[in-house]
Order: sequence, then structure tokens, then C-alpha cells
Amino acid sequence: MKKILIIISAIFFLFSACKQKNTQVDTIPMVKLCTVEKYGEESTVSFPGKVKAASEINLSFRISGPIDKINVTEGQFILKGQVLAEMDSRDYAIQFSATEAEYNQVKAEAERVIQLYEKQSISANDYDKAVSGLQQITAKYNAHKNALSDTKLIAPFDGYVQKRYYDKGETVGAGMPVFSIISTGMPEVEINIPAGEFIRRDRFDSYTCYFDIFPDQTFPLELVSINQKANLNQMYSVRFKMTGNINPQTPTPGMSTMVNIHFKPEENNIVSVPINAMFEIDGQPTVWIYDESKQIINIRNIKLAEILTDGTLVVSEGLKAGEKVVAVGVHNLPDGGKVKILSEPSKTNVGGLL
Repeated sequence: MKKILIIISAIFFLFSACKQKNTQVDTIPMVKLCTVEKYGEESTVSFPGKVKAASEINLSFRISGPIDKINVTEGQFILKGQVLAEMDSRDYAIQFSATEAEYNQVKAEAERVIQLYEKQSISANDYDKAVSGLQQITAKYNAHKNALSDTKLIAPFDGYVQKRYYDKGETVGAGMPVFSIISTGMPEVEINIPAGEFIRRDRFDSYTCYFDIFPDQTFPLELVSINQKANLNQMYSVRFKMTGNINPQTPTPGMSTMVNIHFKPEENNIVSVPINAMFEIDGQPTVWIYDESKQIINIRNIKLAEILTDGTLVVSEGLKAGEKVVAVGVHNLPDGGKVKILSEPSKTNVGGLL
């Protein structure tokens, strides 16, 4: 009986020891690591964009009146100097005719006075009145002549009629758009970039874009401008001009594209980590550094340069590219303690069934 009790006690002791050992193993925290990456090392970033016409303007009459003729239709190709529409010129023609008659009379009288003044036959006062009157009627004559000329709406460049806003017979006011036209020059491309790229704009080197409808073909771009003020979405507008010659393969306004911004190479110690890797101790930004040789973690303070909108921390001090930091499970970890590393799931073993 005593022998049986000793055996039972030994089995209980071994079971307790194994349980205690398993409990100790299970208490080792599980964490997920990430690698510290050099910030700004990427050579290219891409953003969606839209092709726009090099010039897109609204054409309007400089005077008011009813439209007498519409000479073009939407989508029609137009040439510089072509008459697109004509306003009823009756009233303006009558006005100019009356002014022209008055102008001819005053001009003839002024010329006679000037001749007499040159012969010293009249006073300087009469001469000044004649010259002043001629200047006034000349300005009036030119104004009415221009008004008559403005009854015709002229194309300022070669292009296409994008939209027509009025029809024949409608009365329009001065400055009211009648046509929207786009030029036939090399189109432009517009994109929006976040603040993280805007602050690195001095490192922009070259630009290209590509289209799904033109596979295996890229188009070089030339930077036109970068808006210095963010829009309501906290994005900065960037405009590019397509270069080269116009041909059947040239993208047209309205097409969607992807723009590649290529950066100049840069040497610095700025790195980046996910925002989940950081926690604070007494207000100091901190991360866990993983020691692969000892399989332990240690606390290290860092200095932040920026927090990007995509959840990336830009770190200026405290980390080096290539180091491993804890990215998931950063809270309640022991400084200098061992951790277990969560392995990435195999791409060929979905669900971990094998």
C-alpha cells in the first residue's frame, strides 16, 4: 500500500511540474514584428490623374443683343479667326453710321482750324478747342466701330467646340458665355498629392504617365505648377504638360491616367514604421526593439518627424533602417523579456490547413 502511494505521489508531482512548465511557456507574449524602412528611399510614387485640355475657355460677346446666327455645332473643329456666331448688328450699324458722319464733319472742321493756326490766322484757344473736339469724336468713333465689330464672335485659337449655351434668336448679355471651346495643343494632366509628398516636392525629378488603353507605352510629362494651398480634402493639385508631337496615340481630354513621380536619390537617416508600433511612456514616443540573437525586446525612445495620413510614422532619431520593432501587441510587455514571434501565414497554405 505504501508503495502505491509513493507511485501516485510521483505521478502527481510530474504532472504538476509539466503543467507548471507549460504555464510558463504559455505566458511568453506573442508579438508581430515589422522592419524599419528608410523613408524617402522609394524612387517612384504613383497617383491617379485626369487629362485636361491645354486651353479651355468660355467665349462670350462683349456687347448685349439677340443672336442672329450660330455658325458651328458642338464637337466641331474650328480654326483661329473663324466666326462662330453673329449678333443682330442693326442697332450697332445705325449707331456707327451716325457717329461716322459726325466724325467726318468734325475732322474736316478741325483740319481747317489747324491749317489757319499754322498760318497764325486764329487764336491758340480756337486751336485747342478744335484739337480737343477731334480727339473726343475719334474716341467715340472707335468705340462704336469696335461695338459693330464685336457683333461677331471670333475663335481665338484652333480647337473644338465643347459646348454651346445659347441658340439663334436668344438675347445674351455682355460677358455671358455662348461657347466653351478647347484647344488642339498638347493636353495637360492634373493630379492631387498628399502633404507627405508635397513636403518632398524639391526632390521631384521627372514625371511620366500611362493609360490602360495604350499598353506598354508611357508618356513623358513636364511640370507646370504645384498648388501651394491644400484643398478641402487636404490634397495639393499638381499640373503637368504632355510633351512631344500630337498624333493618333495622343491621349485626349477626359481620359483617366496614372502619373508616376520619380524622385532624386537622397542620403539621410530618416526612417518609417507603422503607427501601431509606437506607444508612450511619460509622454515620450517609444518602441520595442527586437534582439534576434537573444529573442528579447528592449525599450527605445524615438523622435518623431511627422505622422502621415496613411498611418506611417516618420522617425528622425532613435531607429535605423533594417531593425526589427514590435508592430502588434506593444502594450504590457516586459522590458528585456522574451517574446514569441507571430509568423506570417503561408500564401500556399490558406487557412493553415497543411
